[in-house]
Amino acid sequence: MDERPQITLTATVLDASDARALAAFYQRLLGWSATQEEDHWVVLGAPGGGAGLSFQTEKLYRRPVWPARAGEPQMSMHLDIRVEDLEAACAHATRAGATLADFQPQENVRVFLDPDGHPFCLYVD
Repeated sequence: MDERPQITLTATVLDASDARALAAFYQRLLGWSATQEEDHWVVLGAPGGGAGLSFQTEKLYRRPVWPARAGEPQMSMHLDIRVEDLEAACAHATRAGATLADFQPQENVRVFLDPDGHPFCLYVD
């Protein structure tokens, strides 16, 4: 039986109309620091290690639509962010620049859109 080689997930990469601007939003939201910054590429590192978030400028970026609608760019992924106080976290996300999505599928989850339209969920266990 073949052994699996060492493989480590280091980041999730989000395409953006402006990598620096979207990274700045997630810095405000999460409180993470940039570990690499270039003109069209930014990496945010998670405190204490683990997978981070990266952002790349995509010249042809089109804002996804959520919930999905036929003929519109659809989200291909979203971020789940666990919080202790949903109300306080929602207020913080809004102050950071997020927009509460019109459609909310669950009671203990709030779906927000980042400034480039990527959905992310704040939730409590």
